[in-house]
Amino acid sequence: MRLRSIGSPRRCPVLSRPPPHFHVAIVGSGFGGIGMAIRMKQEGFRDFVILERASDVGGVWRDNSYPGCACDVQSHLYSFSFAPNPGWSRSFSPQPEIHAYLRDCADRFGIRPYIRFNHTVREARWDDARQRWRIETSQGTYTADVFIPAVGGLSEPSIPALPGLERFQGKVMHSARWDHGYPLDGKRVAVIGTGASAIQFVPAIQPRVGRLLLFQRTAPWVVQRNDRAIGEGARRLFQRMPGLQRLARGTLYVLRELLALGFMHPWILRLAQRRALRQLEETIPDPVLRAKLTPNYTMGCKRVLVSDDYLPALTKPNVEVHTGGIQEVREHSLVTKDGVEHPVDALIFGTGFQVTAMPFMHHVYGRDGRSLMESWEGTMKAHLGTSVTGFPNLFMLLGPNTGLGHTSVILMMESQIEHVLGALRYLEGRGLAAVEPTPEAQAEFVRQVDTRMATTVWMQGGCVSWYQDATGRVSTLWPGFTFTFRRRVERFEPSEYVAILPHGRRKPAAFPAPSGQMAHA
Repeated sequence: MRLRSIGSPRRCPVLSRPPPHFHVAIVGSGFGGIGMAIRMKQEGFRDFVILERASDVGGVWRDNSYPGCACDVQSHLYSFSFAPNPGWSRSFSPQPEIHAYLRDCADRFGIRPYIRFNHTVREARWDDARQRWRIETSQGTYTADVFIPAVGGLSEPSIPALPGLERFQGKVMHSARWDHGYPLDGKRVAVIGTGASAIQFVPAIQPRVGRLLLFQRTAPWVVQRNDRAIGEGARRLFQRMPGLQRLARGTLYVLRELLALGFMHPWILRLAQRRALRQLEETIPDPVLRAKLTPNYTMGCKRVLVSDDYLPALTKPNVEVHTGGIQEVREHSLVTKDGVEHPVDALIFGTGFQVTAMPFMHHVYGRDGRSLMESWEGTMKAHLGTSVTGFPNLFMLLGPNTGLGHTSVILMMESQIEHVLGALRYLEGRGLAAVEPTPEAQAEFVRQVDTRMATTVWMQGGCVSWYQDATGRVSTLWPGFTFTFRRRVERFEPSEYVAILPHGRRKPAAFPAPSGQMAHA
């Protein structure tokens, strides 16, 4: 039937649709986001969404695909406790296998339908009137009752502001944004930085490049990796006998937890330095080069690097190590502070990430309209490394003081995930609109962390590192064992939170005041 208009045409009103609403919005599909989603689904929560800026899962293990990229924690420990993988090919997993593992977890546990790919979160703001989070993305607006950033601290590359860098006409890239289409063969390549990424890609590209100029600011402590292949027989055995794999994981866990003693008691690491110095002397016969590569601070103050091939690569005839600093960048060269010009075709930055000043946290706004970075006033602070007073129903995975120097951070994530699940059960069971940590509970947790941190190698080791923020405080690491963190964090304790009732009415939860006790190492 054809419709005939009668009289003058009338404009139909445009109905304004509200943004899609979810009980929980997770940002990021790395280990944190995927792990949170899996556990929520296992516990019966279905009303959630994962907002992912890229077109695939994986987080840091998707973005870092540089040559030689691998984990520096053993494979059987660097995985979810609830999703063991008997098929690791090496004792230290290469990046493609870790990325494939995360893809498999997303598929096997049915998480992909919950992911919104190519959704960059531009802003998240707590709406006090509606008691929910309003999340602006590159693909539209979402709202959620609970907001879980799982972006981690290794998501935004850090590139130093070298004078003249904008003039350089060759290739420029960061290790976390590797351009595999650029041919390095025969090129003159300058590598800036000698951190955990550089010590992996330098030996991988050294045989291919014509000349490799390595610019080092501070010599890292390097210990042997002792990586090895896991044979097909062992993989079949793990497949048939899961208990054996759990035993292997448990053994690794205990051995790596013992390493924490060195970070908490620096004199132990000074003993370990002797072995590292012997290795350096055996590997680097040239005394001039060896002097450049000898650290002048206590092992562990900066990240301890593990590699079997980094130091040998620096002895090759096509490698130069420069420690005097860069004065400026020109169109086709670098000029060092001694005035010498070094022609180069490509600059590769192995300069790490914006860990203590994450750009994402500038765009997350709480009850008073201030961003997370503004509320932190120069140093990141959170209750249990997970929640922040003034930011209702915000739970960060791998937030402040949750990083590690000795073992797998996935252990920390899993403790936080259980804490968040406890909060969700509490919200639903009590019919609450939101919870946020009391200022007293947060301040007491941070105080105790700082007290324990004061005697660690990160504060006593005689160095400045990315572990410290602009105030000099170590706001990134946990000063203890993972089992003390788990004991303190995985259980949601209502007495440490303020309960926010629907319709904006607030009152403290009817529980005793927090004890202020912190599990001791």
